[in-house]
Amino acid sequence: MERKQGEVDHLERSRPLTDKERVMIQDSWAKVYQNCDDAGVAILVRLFVNFPSSKQYFSQFKHIEDAEELEKSSQLRKHARRVMNAINTLVESLDNSDKVSSVLNAVGKAHAIRHKVDPVYFKILSGVILEVLGEAYPQVMTAEVASAWTNLLAILCCSIKAVYEELGWPHLSNSTS
Repeated sequence: MERKQGEVDHLERSRPLTDKERVMIQDSWAKVYQNCDDAGVAILVRLFVNFPSSKQYFSQFKHIEDAEELEKSSQLRKHARRVMNAINTLVESLDNSDKVSSVLNAVGKAHAIRHKVDPVYFKILSGVILEVLGEAYPQVMTAEVASAWTNLLAILCCSIKAVYEELGWPHLSNSTS
């Protein structure tokens, strides 16, 4: 059963990252990225198990129901690596707002135009990222670090939503994002 949208509403409000938050995000990410393949797969499997409607955008594995089978999917692993590399680029670029904007713009455009992904899934994915990282890295994802990540993911969601709006995304008025 899919969760209610309200669980990720805190991702609709963002503010600029502080220097301290940037450092916490980059330090924590360095630890997570050491296991980027496993972390990425865990994130996507959790997304697809808890929010099965998110699989509709992936013809290669949208009919796979079993979590273990999803984990073994080479296509899922490939996409998980792409997601983790995009997050890595974002985190590495936190000191360069132009680069951050460029990355988020490219991701937003690709998902709106080419993949036609409803922008609400960025909020959902962000919530899943926070959940999985908190469970997998409890010593790293302290409350303060999780708060910094929440702010970064809110920036991501707001920026991508702005890209969708700029493109005149036809479903935005119907979306809960």
